[in-house]
Amino acid sequence: MNQPSEQRYYDQPVRRETFGGLTVEGFSRAAMQTYWRIPELKLGFDLGSQPWSFMGTPYWFVSHTHMDHLLALPAYIARRRMMKMEPPTIFMPEEAITTVRQLLSIFSRLDHGSLPCHLNGVNPGDEKLLSNGLIVSVVKTYHTIPSVGYIVWERRKRLKEKYRLLNEMEIRNLAISGVEVSREIRIPKVAYLGDSRIQALDENPVMLQADILIMELSFVAKRHRGERIHKYGHIHLDDLVDRQQQFQNNTVIASHFSTRYLDIEIETTVRRRLPDMLNGRLVLWF
Repeated sequence: MNQPSEQRYYDQPVRRETFGGLTVEGFSRAAMQTYWRIPELKLGFDLGSQPWSFMGTPYWFVSHTHMDHLLALPAYIARRRMMKMEPPTIFMPEEAITTVRQLLSIFSRLDHGSLPCHLNGVNPGDEKLLSNGLIVSVVKTYHTIPSVGYIVWERRKRLKEKYRLLNEMEIRNLAISGVEVSREIRIPKVAYLGDSRIQALDENPVMLQADILIMELSFVAKRHRGERIHKYGHIHLDDLVDRQQQFQNNTVIASHFSTRYLDIEIETTVRRRLPDMLNGRLVLWF
């Protein structure tokens, strides 16, 4: 009997790349499906589809509720229930929560099975603590329906400068007495834009400082007018070219390209406009 191949023929397409110790996995194409995850951080972004290998990821951050970003939500929850995993925790714009709860209730009746999950609404400015060392903040984005982006921070404690000359016992005694001897340091590790006009990056420059930025770049050709693209909440290559000096990220992943383009047209156009590919930091994700 032939041995099954490592890649299941029925699974969804997944590209995997490692950047500075963090693995990015996923796929995104406009109007088709968008799904990402960072396995080391145990979290993912958007649920347009759900590769089987993503099922074990317990935290998901949904940018907005267009179907190509949400369609797999019931299947993901049902699979975890079937595999006797803990209910997942899912964050999405507050405006969508009531309708999504109704949607899950309908699917539950159709499926004759429960869909247990922790569904949480978020608003720009919110922060969600995932662990002592990991926190996710929510930023406003600009699309045709309520939408948000996310910044994943690594959180560390550093001893305050004025206590650095004390010995370990003295520091411990101060801490026991209630003195705050350390200060919090936050490092932006991953920024996820979702679908949005470029305005969201302009208003949240820390996203341009994260180690990894995952952003949409739906349109690249000159034949597509920027004003119309912005009206429908998307980014054009012109926006990226105009701001190329602002990107301080170690890696910028551009994705969610329009299905109007072939991959070769996207790559040729971007490399013509940005020959150095942001000093080698720009990754076109097909």
